[in-house]
Amino acid sequence: QVQLGESGGGLVQAGGSLRLSCAASGRTFSFNAIGWFRQAPGKEREFVARLKWTTGITYYADSVKGRFTISRDNAKNTVYLQMNSLKPEDTALYYCASGPYFSGVPRDYNYWGQGTQVTVSS
Repeated sequence: QVQLGESGGGLVQAGGSLRLSCAASGRTFSFNAIGWFRQAPGKEREFVARLKWTTGITYYADSVKGRFTISRDNAKNTVYLQMNSLKPEDTALYYCASGPYFSGVPRDYNYWGQGTQVTVSS
């Protein structure tokens, strides 16, 4: 089992920044990838960014490329999502997830956190 817990969400004005954290515990050696996803009301859950745990390789959705950065602290088993130049359309519930495949598809991830709300005002 892997347990994931997100933090760092909040309300920010457009153009502002937030840093989300995802703390992992349990069988953390058993997953290959950590992903960030988001879901806005009435919309499907969408991929934001992912990191391959063993190599540190990262990949981003086009909508956040150049604005968001995913990183990790191995000693703390924590993954971060630094979000800069936030836009109102970034408003969503943000989830971190872990899984065996370096994938952007939510169903490929088998452990999920509870989510943290990000609201960007215009």
